Order: sequence, then structure tokens, then C-alpha cells
Amino acid sequence: MQNRIKKVIADVLMIDVELLNDESSPETIEDWDSLKQMNIIIALEEEFDILLSDDEVIEMLNMELIYTILKDKIS
Repeated sequence: MQNRIKKVIADVLMIDVELLNDESSPETIEDWDSLKQMNIIIALEEEFDILLSDDEVIEMLNMELIYTILKDKIS
């Protein structure tokens, strides 16, 4: 699942998947702005066929939190 998440985010940000790690966030990746964040959310919802709540979206501050939220949502 983590690899799928990384691929989706890398595709949206148009960066190499290898540049992403648990600490990756808008603060550490220059192209990760608020518009890209929303595009990431939409892409993840489509990839995993889920709908994220506003609270879940707000909590998605870095890759590690994204993994945790999606894992909880899917299981």
C-alpha cells in the first residue's frame, strides 16, 4: 500500500518516487503547495476508491500521517 501511495503522490508532484520518505511534506518538497495537496487528496481517493473527511484531510501533514490515515480508512 505504501508504494501505491508514494506513486500517486510522486505522480501528482511530478517528482521521482525515490525522493519521498516518511518525513516528506509540503515543508520539505518545494512543489508541494496547497493546490497540489488537494490534487493528492483527490488522486488518493480515486486510487483507493474512498472518500476522506475534512478532518482526515487536515491531518495529512506528511507522508507518515498519510500512510496512517489511509491504512485506518481502508481496513
